[in-house]
Amino acid sequence: MPVSSAPRGTATSLWRLLQRDIVLHGFTVAFAAAWWGYAQLVPAYLLPGPRPVLQRMAQFLTDPTLTVQLLASLGHVAAALVLSFLIGGTLAVAAHAVPPLRLLIDARMTPLLNAFSGIGWLFLAILWFGINSVTVVFAVTLILTPFTTINIRTGLNELDRELVELGRSLTRSRLPRIRTLIVPMLVPFVFAALRTGFGVAWKVVLTAELFGGNVGVGYLLNTARQEFDTETIFAIIVFIILFVALTETVLFRPLQRRLDRRYRHG
Repeated sequence: MPVSSAPRGTATSLWRLLQRDIVLHGFTVAFAAAWWGYAQLVPAYLLPGPRPVLQRMAQFLTDPTLTVQLLASLGHVAAALVLSFLIGGTLAVAAHAVPPLRLLIDARMTPLLNAFSGIGWLFLAILWFGINSVTVVFAVTLILTPFTTINIRTGLNELDRELVELGRSLTRSRLPRIRTLIVPMLVPFVFAALRTGFGVAWKVVLTAELFGGNVGVGYLLNTARQEFDTETIFAIIVFIILFVALTETVLFRPLQRRLDRRYRHG
């Protein structure tokens, strides 16, 4: 009986995977068909069809212009993530380690940063720094900082107190204790902040470059908008969606599984 149940369980798992693939690919095909159908009813300058958009994307792959702009946007995202982790991590550690600062950071600074409009930060940055990369990085950093602060703060609050006390009893040196005990317990929370921040950063950086940048994919979008080049606009949008989805699938999900195995399951 146990022998016959194994193939049945395998078949059930394969059928579930097949059902999932059918649903996912079916949705993609249905969306493309609806896009194509509606594009036949409206002028091309309002909604180009999938074929011309894909052709424009193919042109991008051989055009160094998109590569330069994409690298500029990646630089903006990377700089904003690094700065937001430095600022957010400092605020989280200060709130955890210094009781007088806890109320100030938890009840005032973090809610203020979280509630302030991203467009507001962008307009202030344009006013202070002009139209350049500093404006983009500044605005994106301040929008991402609450995410990193809250995630790292949560990780610090979730530290296993018994393990921390055990570490103190084994060694009085703070640095080895932080490296061997505290950092592994914080890694899942830091990675969650990085994963969320990367997705949010791409949404924000496009808007920031659109209004306040002089380089980047958002700037390329703004140029296409001014020239009423709808095919380029849609091609860039689809390209960014595919790029972020591919990064999530190829990079973040495998890393998440490895971190789960290493830090949560022994």
